[in-house]
Amino acid sequence: MMMSNNRPVVPALSRRISRKNKVVRRETFSSWLFVLPALLMYALFVLVPLLLSVHYSFFRWDGIGPMTWVGLKNYKTVLQVPDLIGTIFNALRLVVWFSFIPVGLGLVVASVIHRVTTGRFGAIARTVLFLPQVIPLVAAGIIWGWLLALPGLINQALRTVGLEMFTRAWLGDFDWALPSVGLIGIWVLLGFCTVLLSTAMAKIDPAFYESARIDGANWLTEFVKITIPLVTHEIGVCLTVTVIAALAAFDIVYVSTAGGPGNSTSVPGIQIYILAFTQQRIGLASALAVMLMILVLVVVLPFQRLNREDTL
Repeated sequence: MMMSNNRPVVPALSRRISRKNKVVRRETFSSWLFVLPALLMYALFVLVPLLLSVHYSFFRWDGIGPMTWVGLKNYKTVLQVPDLIGTIFNALRLVVWFSFIPVGLGLVVASVIHRVTTGRFGAIARTVLFLPQVIPLVAAGIIWGWLLALPGLINQALRTVGLEMFTRAWLGDFDWALPSVGLIGIWVLLGFCTVLLSTAMAKIDPAFYESARIDGANWLTEFVKITIPLVTHEIGVCLTVTVIAALAAFDIVYVSTAGGPGNSTSVPGIQIYILAFTQQRIGLASALAVMLMILVLVVVLPFQRLNREDTL
């Protein structure tokens, strides 16, 4: 009797499961249809060039004639030629200017905005700081090239206040060219870091600060003990974006100094461009590009891992 009662239930349950599976498959198929154009663009403009760069890095090729297999010789050349390996060290030096300084200043500025200004004034301050992000990097490089030139506004200001001894062609000085490029990077990236960190600070429960003030904490204690620990995820995002910007820098450097004077501001992006399009050494340029990609992954992945641990 029990078996006869259960018989109608099993087919009905099977039909419901079958219908549910069909709906899931249909939704999955529809989802892939929406994602497919983006995947095709990603494969066409990212994965294919990446694989081709890795392939070309094992050959000597001028971009037109036949390719000659050289194995790892291009990579050895990058590591042995001072001008090539020096570009990687210059990029690592730019990390300090493009990443650590903007993130540190962004924390302080965002904290001040969050503490002192509210409403419309805070929005205006964030907008003004974010403006450099809207300006094209080529235009930013040209503007700062004028400002930092020997007859530029910065040297004129120094002469006005009696500090003429400090005037110089900032972007043409072997010692000051890279810090000057770094100053441009700070100006461009500070707004991004400030806005992102300010948005994160706005989400912090004010009760944390009120409790700290009741206990007699000052601004610095609140900043170190409350603000920084609660925005570590956003700090990781800022570090990731700015480190990539430093290691892959091209626009600002090319427009402002073109890698000079000498090779004092030459970075991998500039050298890859010169090797590939000026000297027609496609294999060597590809090897340097692959090494740059590996360097970016080595530097950025720890930040991503820390971010994941903080989220968990």
